[in-house]
Amino acid sequence: MTMCLILTRHAKSDWGDPALDDHDRPLNARGLRDAPRIGTWLQAKGLVPESVSVSSARRAQETWHGIASSLDASPEARTAGHLYHASPDVLLAHARAGRGRTQMLIGHNPGMAEAAHRFAGQAADHPRFADFPTCATLVLAFDGDDWRAIDWGTGRVLGFVTPHDLP
Repeated sequence: MTMCLILTRHAKSDWGDPALDDHDRPLNARGLRDAPRIGTWLQAKGLVPESVSVSSARRAQETWHGIASSLDASPEARTAGHLYHASPDVLLAHARAGRGRTQMLIGHNPGMAEAAHRFAGQAADHPRFADFPTCATLVLAFDGDDWRAIDWGTGRVLGFVTPHDLP
């Protein structure tokens, strides 16, 4: 059996209000355009998550809403405050507590980029994989049927995309 983990960094956020707390920054116009494109890509690939965990930051929440707007299904989504600027180890622990065959985590760099590199047994063949830009999405496959058994270096890259790659 195979389980899939989808890691997505939040879409491009708005820095227009310097008085706004980092946690409360919304998406900018580009971010609002990019998130649904990632949802369309996931839908076309048949990679609709069964469960989604989203950082409590506004930009991550808005990213999920944009992605979800392009999906035919309505996956179970929950806000996970500990995913706000989470370290790779926190992301690993959260993934190990996952539900369903396909789960999605939406968070932030640098933790998301580092976790993506650690999960993948081999790096994605993409020039932007190293820096994991905004709204970058990595899909990993893990053998088995128990999320508690996943570990660093055991994921196979099924796909990696950035909004720039999409029409």
